[in-house]
Amino acid sequence: MINRRAVALNLVLLLVLAAVSLASLALGSLSIPLPEVIRALRGEGSPVTALVVTELRLPRLLAGWVTGAAFALAGVVMQTLARNRLATPGIIGIDNAATAFAVASVVGTGVSLAPPAMALTGAACATALAFGLAGATGTRGYRFIISGVAIGAVSGAITQVMLSAVPLDAANAAYPWTVGSLNARSPDALRLLAVGLGIGYLLALGLRRPMAILQLPEPVSTALGTRTGQVRLAGLALSVLLTGLAVAVAGPVGLVALIAPELARLASHPGRLPLTASALLGALLMTVSDLAGRLLLSPLEIPVGIITALAGSPYLLWLLLRQSPDINR
Repeated sequence: MINRRAVALNLVLLLVLAAVSLASLALGSLSIPLPEVIRALRGEGSPVTALVVTELRLPRLLAGWVTGAAFALAGVVMQTLARNRLATPGIIGIDNAATAFAVASVVGTGVSLAPPAMALTGAACATALAFGLAGATGTRGYRFIISGVAIGAVSGAITQVMLSAVPLDAANAAYPWTVGSLNARSPDALRLLAVGLGIGYLLALGLRRPMAILQLPEPVSTALGTRTGQVRLAGLALSVLLTGLAVAVAGPVGLVALIAPELARLASHPGRLPLTASALLGALLMTVSDLAGRLLLSPLEIPVGIITALAGSPYLLWLLLRQSPDINR
């Protein structure tokens, strides 16, 4: 059956994303009229306009789309598995661990793997360690979250040690992976993330019903024939894949994974798992944050990770102080 409310919400989000995307292509230190932007996208218009629109702004717009969607999709899956709003890749340390491994490949620590592969390795190691420290609780309970917070803190400290021990040029090359940035992203990493996001979205759709059943008490889920262990393992693997690839492109912008799923739940029908709405809201938040970072102090640019942190931190504090983190409340 088609949920009309979900379809209407997704269409509205697509229209808003399209409008904000056009604004992102048109606005900046050099403002370009919208008709000129359209002509540049068609391969027409002046060479200067084509350079700014298609070579400078369009790649970072696409990077914002796929990274925001990947972070948000990873967030909604992990929150659903843990039944806790705080259980996002950024909160439990996956972002920081992926960043530390990616930085290690950039600053020349003797590791020859590319940043995407290293980021995936870091994300997988952080998840496995947090899962192991959580013991029998698995992804449930606060022990998993506290373990992840500790892992994230240690990973962040390791990143700072690496940056302080290398020449300034190497540290500058790794800087985007420490704050989150969409400027001059690697085309290869972007293509890899786009493929991974497509595969991950299809896998998430396949896990939608089992993950929804996991919101019921454990005996009920088991009685309905759901293999809870396999579902959680598949969901964790999906979150690791999406987070690692997204960090390899944009660095740690984890608060998108916290905010986008929550906004999607508020706008969706109660009890449904808003995968598509979360992904669209993640892409929208990244696009808006990147545009704000380019305009607020123009011609200076504020990295998108700083903008999302400024916007998301008050919400995180409100969630901790005012609301139950249980996802079903």
